[in-house]
Amino acid sequence: MGKPDGYPLAPRMGQVWNEYYRVGSFSGMDKLSPHCVMEPSATPLPLPKANSEPSFRYKFENKTLSLDDYMAHQRVTALIVIKDGVIVAERSAYDRKPEDRMLSNSMSKTILALAIGKALESGQIKSLDDTAETYAPALAGTLYGQTKIVNLMRMASGARFVENYSGNDDIARFELAASKDGPAAAAKTVTERANPEGSTFNYASPETQMLGLVLRGATGQTVCQFVQDKLWQPMGAESRATWLTNPVDQTERFAGYVNATARDYARLGLLLANDGKREGKTVVPTDYLLRMTDAAQQPEQFRPGRLPNNALGYGLQTWLQPGSHRQFMLLGIYGQAILVYPELKLIMVHLAVAADASGDASGLHMGPERAALWRGIVARYGNW
Repeated sequence: MGKPDGYPLAPRMGQVWNEYYRVGSFSGMDKLSPHCVMEPSATPLPLPKANSEPSFRYKFENKTLSLDDYMAHQRVTALIVIKDGVIVAERSAYDRKPEDRMLSNSMSKTILALAIGKALESGQIKSLDDTAETYAPALAGTLYGQTKIVNLMRMASGARFVENYSGNDDIARFELAASKDGPAAAAKTVTERANPEGSTFNYASPETQMLGLVLRGATGQTVCQFVQDKLWQPMGAESRATWLTNPVDQTERFAGYVNATARDYARLGLLLANDGKREGKTVVPTDYLLRMTDAAQQPEQFRPGRLPNNALGYGLQTWLQPGSHRQFMLLGIYGQAILVYPELKLIMVHLAVAADASGDASGLHMGPERAALWRGIVARYGNW
């Protein structure tokens, strides 16, 4: 993992996924790539720490384990648990520091969806039932351009597309085309619907890329600027964040690549746990946030337990957890997650350098153990 050399940064972007460079690169992506900046709030949201830490216990593989056991088992770079606006547990590893900006991977998708909600609130986007090409003329005539915004947000364009991170899948080919000609041009490579739009969930990061083009077209601003003004600063971010950009057209790499401190990801989680409010003031409209995260507001086929081979559900660019109470997650490959339980005002930020994209290589099974840890944390305060 690069420890003998102080967890070095990769020499170039093409090597950031290499295990030897992963720790250094996941906390230094904006040193390797062009990026735009989201400046912090002039009045950061305080994050006080509890005087003592609760005794969290969870069950996994017929053992009762602690938070420190979890840190010993899994490749976690930073972990924060917040209850009622107070940090009740905080851990870091691999010599990562609180000021490090950590890679989000696909957690960025939910950030973009929140920004879409702000454009909807302002009327810059009239309706999520509008097609993408309504706001992004460069997508005119493409499959994605002719898809409703809401169906892109649900990963339900119906496009025939495989994203399995094998290096030889559709996402690899799409990203290669986007790196050469930009995401609008790459959209022309996706031409066939396997299912009618809106009918079937199929995770495909280009759908988020299209949403980014919609947001830029609708607002006339970069996504960085819009997110900074409408979300990052109003929620009370303490530190600068960055979003990597595509050198060929300077658009943000919309489907991932936001970089922020663990505590600012926690502030984002708090905003979501408080139904879009900061200290009582609305930042994101609650009705829109519920549309993103409430399983009962999703079509039946997108609810938890209904997705193909997945116990989770999917809202608007947000993963939905099963259970008797509303719970949801921001997720990114290699172990990035923010888990949110609004009724308990409980969140967990989990940043990692997992052994593979899914976190299940080498028998470590990060995803299942992380879920078990979360269940144990929830059990300390309430019901699943």
